[in-house]
Amino acid sequence: MKRLVFATNNAHKLSEVRAMVGDTFEILSLEDLDCHDDIPETADTLSGNALMKAEYIAEKYHVNCFADDTGLVVDALGGAPGVHTARYAFPDRHDPVANTKKLLAELQGQPDRRAAFITAIALIIDGQKHLFEGRVDGFIATEERGTEGFGYDPVFIPEDTGKTFAELGVDAKNKISHRARAIAKLCTFLKGKPAAC
Repeated sequence: MKRLVFATNNAHKLSEVRAMVGDTFEILSLEDLDCHDDIPETADTLSGNALMKAEYIAEKYHVNCFADDTGLVVDALGGAPGVHTARYAFPDRHDPVANTKKLLAELQGQPDRRAAFITAIALIIDGQKHLFEGRVDGFIATEERGTEGFGYDPVFIPEDTGKTFAELGVDAKNKISHRARAIAKLCTFLKGKPAAC
């Protein structure tokens, strides 16, 4: 089985990706490398941040790896939080609860709730760099709904569902999410044939 390092210590992301990939590849985490570094994410694009993380791990550990960066793009906020999605409430730390509260406060009374979740994945394999992107359009709910998932899942309603990611549940989310779409492209590339994982 081929091994790939996913440059993350986010247990939620790791379990999502492992579920999507199945037994096609063994996905290792930064924990498996005993890496607890605070990897820089200072690019001004999602793909730039993903590539920065992948390059850091590839150069330090000499492994094939991939990294992702995900952004929530809200039309009424001019594309914010965008690259600052994970640190929207506080620039020095991740606080998903505070992030969601800030987003709802910023959109209070706003009729335009259109938004999109975008995931960029940077793969470095055999010294070659590749980029993949997944996107799902939708809307921001006026209040949190549902109990599954993480991050902004209780407030993001993907198009044509009428439910937040947190209401749909992990299995349903993994079939349609931005990360699922980006991972499908990654898997198609890795397997060298036009089929998703």
